[in-house]
Amino acid sequence: MIRPVVAITIGKNHYPRMFSPAAWHALDAFADVIHHDGPEPADKASLLALLPPADACITSWDVAALDTDVLAAAPRLRAMAHMGSSVKRFVSDALWARGVHVTSAGLALAVDVAETTLGLMIVGMKRVWPLAQHVREGGWRETPWWPARELFGKEVGIIGASNVGRHVIKLLQAFAVQVLLYDPFISPDEATALGAQKVELEELLQRSDIVSLHAPARPETHHMLDAAGLTLMKDNTLLINTARGSLIDESALIAELIKGRFFAFLDVTDPEPPAADSPLRRLDNVVVMPHIAGCIENCGRMSELAVEELRRFFAGEPALYPIRPEMFDRIA
Repeated sequence: MIRPVVAITIGKNHYPRMFSPAAWHALDAFADVIHHDGPEPADKASLLALLPPADACITSWDVAALDTDVLAAAPRLRAMAHMGSSVKRFVSDALWARGVHVTSAGLALAVDVAETTLGLMIVGMKRVWPLAQHVREGGWRETPWWPARELFGKEVGIIGASNVGRHVIKLLQAFAVQVLLYDPFISPDEATALGAQKVELEELLQRSDIVSLHAPARPETHHMLDAAGLTLMKDNTLLINTARGSLIDESALIAELIKGRFFAFLDVTDPEPPAADSPLRRLDNVVVMPHIAGCIENCGRMSELAVEELRRFFAGEPALYPIRPEMFDRIA
């Protein structure tokens, strides 16, 4: 039986954190592997040299796009498994015209982002950061009431039933909370099946104790949380953005944060990173993280999913998460 040839394009410097031993073992069980020899992700010239004998390839962040030239140089290429979330930057009309099978390991990456989001919900409601600073400055519990709260009994607003949003909802089922979901693409029954109540955005913002963004960056989602929406949010709301910075009108957000009405965790900003003189870098009621909600030290889960997708493809089995052009209106 002829084994397919799978090209690894991500650069050898990234093997330790991106590929688990289990992924290598699973890949070796059904395919012959060829490697981009450079330390960093393959550029276009490297893809032109690497892909001619490949039946499939595994890509990730910063790999060059599979454009017309690359596809012409890779006549055998039939499948691409992407270790990341969005594939938009990597694919081309030529790839769709060829009928190349495309999958994303975004389902695996979503788990990491969702777990980070849940952690931010818990420590954010407890106001761990500002209270720790208060103690550092010599304070303690000078009054009987502190702005530290629990998840119990709260309403949590999820904006976007993306892979991440859905997994956050799943994780929240372990807590006694009411999950509100805004997503124009799903029905009330679908929201109920996920464990949430479908509401319009305005209602979500008015009711939620926590607002967490998980929508894609699309023209129609640009600044979906604007000045009007931010003013709808209750005092002491916890705002979390682990999706895309462009979802929030940052100048309007800064204006609200200056009032001290709520607390925000921002894993993403617009621009990214924030300008050196941005108030986001100095306000006490916001924590800006350097885009680390996804996997950083160990992305092995993505490699295992990417390899499984290729195994399924060559075995004639259905993909777990196929990507098709008609999906692009709903994904980042």
